[in-house]
Amino acid sequence: MALVVICGQPCSGKSTASLFIAEALKESDIKQTVRIIDESSFHLDRNQSYANMVAEKNLRGVLRSEVDRSVSKDNVIIVDSLNSIKGYRYELWCLARAAGIRYCVLYCDVEETHCRKWNEERREKGEAAYDAEIFEDLVRRFEKPDRRNRWDSPLFELWPHKDGIEKSSAAVLDAVSYLTKKVDSKTQDVKILQPTIATQSTRFSEANSLYELDRATQEVINAIVEAQSQALGGPLNGVPLGQGLPTINISRSVGLPELRRLRRTFIKLTGQTSLSGRPPPSDADSAKRMFVDYLNRELGTT
Repeated sequence: MALVVICGQPCSGKSTASLFIAEALKESDIKQTVRIIDESSFHLDRNQSYANMVAEKNLRGVLRSEVDRSVSKDNVIIVDSLNSIKGYRYELWCLARAAGIRYCVLYCDVEETHCRKWNEERREKGEAAYDAEIFEDLVRRFEKPDRRNRWDSPLFELWPHKDGIEKSSAAVLDAVSYLTKKVDSKTQDVKILQPTIATQSTRFSEANSLYELDRATQEVINAIVEAQSQALGGPLNGVPLGQGLPTINISRSVGLPELRRLRRTFIKLTGQTSLSGRPPPSDADSAKRMFVDYLNRELGTT
């Protein structure tokens, strides 16, 4: 259903925010399960995990793999970690897109001095805390999320050092509302990521996949030919293929030979992508969606 990425400096209240979001989601009307993935899930020590670049890379790999295995339309996954590198947040966004689910980032915006103070207080209490050298290194390398980036959007911001963190905090409520809001044809403020050829993750048998791809693309071609015959050579705008599928928008008349050439090229590209490790379309609707997107791009439509 959704992937929530918690982002922030070390000791900025991320784990507390994760717990409040999880509790609020469980109290809502959603039927999907809610799960938090963090370092403690794997009994990893934070200082050992960030001791050097190799250890940190291994940590990100472990978390990413677990997210990859866990994301689906049947649950809400909350990634409670630093998530401080924008390239890593992009990788998580790609996993959400491949699963065809909602995605958002919750950023705990806390000044470094407050984070440093909270880290020292934890150490004095005997709680889990970062070593001073590791803390300073993580603060220095932190890459603040930017809502202009698609992998940082939508972005919900918390200011724990100013307002504290509560289940009733505005950012928590806004995030929960975004994650639980029902989507229909009139909904514009909630985005469900759509998988592409490069992010399809469902594996299919080669023979069955080829059959579905061949049949689906031919049905699209037939629909275009029929629509063009009715349009008498004019542009095609909004030719429907079925519920949940994109429409065909072609600004000029396209002959059958050109359509067949584009179809062969699309099938060839899809096959090459499959050989490089990416799976082909898993069903007829997925193949139609990809082929229509390909045609709309190739024919210069809006």
